[in-house]
Amino acid sequence: MIQIFILTVRNAAVASIADCQHVFTMVNTFLTDRGKKPLFDVRLAGITDEVKYNGGLFKVTPDVRLEDIQTADLIIIPALTGDMSTAVMLNTAYSLWAAEQYKEGVEIASLSSGVFLLAFAGLLQGRQCTTHWNYANELKYYYPSIDVADERMITDQHGLYSSGGGNAYWNLLLHLVEKYAGREIAIYAAKYFVIDLDKSIQSPFIVFHGLKDHHDDSIKDVQLYIEKHYKNKLTVDELAKHFNMSRRSFERRFKKATRNTVAEYIQRVKIEGAKKQLEIGRKSIQEVMLNVGYTDTQTFRDVFRRNTGMTPVEYKNKYARKMLD
Repeated sequence: MIQIFILTVRNAAVASIADCQHVFTMVNTFLTDRGKKPLFDVRLAGITDEVKYNGGLFKVTPDVRLEDIQTADLIIIPALTGDMSTAVMLNTAYSLWAAEQYKEGVEIASLSSGVFLLAFAGLLQGRQCTTHWNYANELKYYYPSIDVADERMITDQHGLYSSGGGNAYWNLLLHLVEKYAGREIAIYAAKYFVIDLDKSIQSPFIVFHGLKDHHDDSIKDVQLYIEKHYKNKLTVDELAKHFNMSRRSFERRFKKATRNTVAEYIQRVKIEGAKKQLEIGRKSIQEVMLNVGYTDTQTFRDVFRRNTGMTPVEYKNKYARKMLD
């Protein structure tokens, strides 16, 4: 039996705990229906006898305490809610325990923002992970040594797994089901839970918010200027001159503060503006392109696709407001 422990961490999204348990329990059912033995022993693990969530609306009783766990194959960290710094501090004991387990060869899967506990434990230095796009900037800021691939739906590296935002953790759970139970069962589980099994990117869902939780006030002014004037043609040289900085100093400070180059930041702001206009659906793609400062159709298409994983036409068809007859 594969020993899976779902951590009942503080400030967890309780649905992610329940969904984890449900998925692996149902896979056991799928297996027994096929005349096979159950594969997973799934238990909730904690440091207290009871954990309250959502202001006491939900109560979870762990099956086992951390100190009583003898062997494990997979540890699952559920998604966290609220302020991430607070959530990490409340769960320091879980984070350090998970790190010790990983050193012993146990694999760890973090769901969405649960990856902050892996980051705090130092397990992701020099490695790639993903998380909910809304927390990606914060993760990049506090843990600059981590390669945060916020466009990815899931990552799988050296026995450490992570998933993107919202319901993306379903894709990670199915990825784990496929690893342990095989492709056939994973496909059946995907059909049962109505999940797109092979979805690999969350780029179309990302809303870009430039990182402003830093202390370089001059760079904050530049960011606000870009976001206000993104429809114009903006160059690095002009911005540096406008804000009385040498180009070299400007680029260095901007990258350090925002985790983006100046060119990347301008592109992402322009594409975010284009996405909003396409969602309204009243303008043609050509009009939107010109309105956000692009004049070459192929360049606009390539940059848009690189940032969203979709062409402007695909994005408009998916999200544009449909007009009633």
